[in-house]
Amino acid sequence: MAKEPPTVSELREAAEISDDEINAAVDVVLADLATEAYPLAKGWTLDLVDTLRTNTRAAEARTTDKAAWKRNMVRTAILLAHPVKG
Repeated sequence: MAKEPPTVSELREAAEISDDEINAAVDVVLADLATEAYPLAKGWTLDLVDTLRTNTRAAEARTTDKAAWKRNMVRTAILLAHPVKG
């Protein structure tokens, strides 16, 4: 059985991805989610569309006018996502 790639949070803990790179991904989602393959760092790529589609709270948050809640839910979804090394 193939091992699942690490989460963005695990990569952050291992210093593979920085908070600034995660914040940039959150900004992209909040500005206009039009990209699927988003380059994070060091060859890691995250499918932002799939990340939001599979996280119900983040998808709901994008439709609210509560900016802080929206940002936190999107960031949480990204931290829990599994990017691929490419």
